[in-house]
Amino acid sequence: MPVFFNILLVVIILILVLTACLKIVPQGSAFVIERLGRYSATWQPGVHLKLPIIDRVARRVLLKEQVADFAPQPVITKDNVTMMIDSVVYFLIFDPKLYAYGVENPIMAMENLTATTLRNIIGDMELDATLTSREAINSKMLATIDAATDPWGIKVTRVELKNIQPPAAIRESMEKQMKAEREKRAAILTAEGQKQAMILEAEGRKESAVLNAEAAKQATILAAEAERERQIREAEGQSEAIRKVQQATADGIRMIREASADDAVVKLKSLEALEKVANGQATKIIIPTDIQKIAGLGEGVKEAVQ
Repeated sequence: MPVFFNILLVVIILILVLTACLKIVPQGSAFVIERLGRYSATWQPGVHLKLPIIDRVARRVLLKEQVADFAPQPVITKDNVTMMIDSVVYFLIFDPKLYAYGVENPIMAMENLTATTLRNIIGDMELDATLTSREAINSKMLATIDAATDPWGIKVTRVELKNIQPPAAIRESMEKQMKAEREKRAAILTAEGQKQAMILEAEGRKESAVLNAEAAKQATILAAEAERERQIREAEGQSEAIRKVQQATADGIRMIREASADDAVVKLKSLEALEKVANGQATKIIIPTDIQKIAGLGEGVKEAVQ
């Protein structure tokens, strides 16, 4: 029995030692292994066997992209304006060995490098340029910090200025300037609106005058056409009246001829017509020769009867 327990104890110890020597590296991570105090290997994700006492995990490195949010840093512009700027750096570790042995504290070193680079860039720019050149500042910082962190096994993927805080007096002055600019734009818009309204009103008056002129012209044309129509109808009436008078005269002559009246009767009728023409108003009447003869014949007949 003691032998069995001894064997069982040895097996348990071996299992515990084997379990302690087995290491699992999770996905997105890497282990830096030292053997007897010196760099031995870099374990990638998976299962690895570590020699007890001899090997040790010197550093666990996260290979995912990381974000470092640095505290605001005081910087001075070219025109001697002091303001606070905080930045955000996105980075990933591409070489765990360099990250473990390149610098003592990589994150702190990168923070100091970011602050120094930011001061150098802002120191060559004036306040207005600083406030309007974020993209340019970000690009310059990215190029400088990425080049400086390569020996540390760090790849900087993006740098962003998070906040730019000018002094209170500068902010107040900027707010006043922005307010004045907004009021200026509002005044310009109001003036433009009034100008447009005046233009539209003038165009409306012009259009109204054109329409009135067109209406007056049309009225004149219609009045002229009405007058012409009246004259045409009046002329047609007079023509019809003349035609009827002539027709009546022709009908009378035709009826006399049909009644077999001789020339003497016709001439007497003409004499009666002359009497009507005179109507007691004419002072001088010219009588045709034939009618005079008929008048003389009438006097002779009258004397023979007597």
